[in-house]
Amino acid sequence: MSQRARRVVVTGGAGFIGSHLVDRLLADGAVDVLALDNFSHGRLENLAHLRNQTRFSLIEADVRDRSAMMSAFVGADLVYHLAAQSSVVAAAQDLDYTFQTNVLGTFNVLRAAVECGIRRVLFASSCEVYGEPISLPVDENSPLLAINSFGASKVAGEVYCRAFRREFGLQTVILRLSNVYGTRDIGRLIPLWLRQARSGHGLKVYGGKQVLDFVWVGNVVEALVRAGELEGAIPPINIGSGTGTRIIDLARRIARLAECQPKIQFEPARPMEVTRLIANVERMRQILLIDPPLDPLANLTELLPAPMAMLA
Repeated sequence: MSQRARRVVVTGGAGFIGSHLVDRLLADGAVDVLALDNFSHGRLENLAHLRNQTRFSLIEADVRDRSAMMSAFVGADLVYHLAAQSSVVAAAQDLDYTFQTNVLGTFNVLRAAVECGIRRVLFASSCEVYGEPISLPVDENSPLLAINSFGASKVAGEVYCRAFRREFGLQTVILRLSNVYGTRDIGRLIPLWLRQARSGHGLKVYGGKQVLDFVWVGNVVEALVRAGELEGAIPPINIGSGTGTRIIDLARRIARLAECQPKIQFEPARPMEVTRLIANVERMRQILLIDPPLDPLANLTELLPAPMAMLA
């Protein structure tokens, strides 16, 4: 383990994963945390409980603005780079924003980190970089064959991380996240289905043949924190459950948790979505010393209103 960073910057710090990371960093000890966000997806309410925290500050800034990154990074030891267009479907709908934020934004973060003397940058990549894996579970040495714009942008970000490590000596760490779920998420499948189930609407299943790896946000935050404390060169690490969940089984499980029984509606598969992805998590176990839970969806009830959670 390395010595703890004194000042940490979290890009995308008001977002779903970023705000949970900020909470954990502040709870862990004597570290100052600066969160920056452009609030395209992040929300002020995710960090409202920290307004009187003296070791925390929040600025509105966009990773597409390198001068803003330069100002934010002054005096920092460690940067967690989470800011991104993180939706596969939304990425396909706005290619320019996705490229500028995920590729140019990552380049800006890395370049500003070098110029400001940052010791280490953790890059939140995605298992979408594998596309449709040749074999399952997919390990970190598998080819990066992204099939959608989001995955392609994360591949590009990883390439720049490796280049900056080699050319400038910047310690970069790549964590490939599976399908993260948890509180404060508003834009992905699980919160969408939970909202539809609570309102009595049908659950739309696109395709229905998907087998995916879901991981609780608490496990992801733990991985981020532990990776940030390690010293030396670290290879890319998959962060997931290592367990495949059939998308139809997820829909049925959410339906059972709802007070009503929503109808499951099947729609044609969307071409940009990966159909089979299970992460090999041996590196996560060996390097980060994290064992995934036996049931990757065990925390679903934490997303339900109190009466529904009691029924579950």
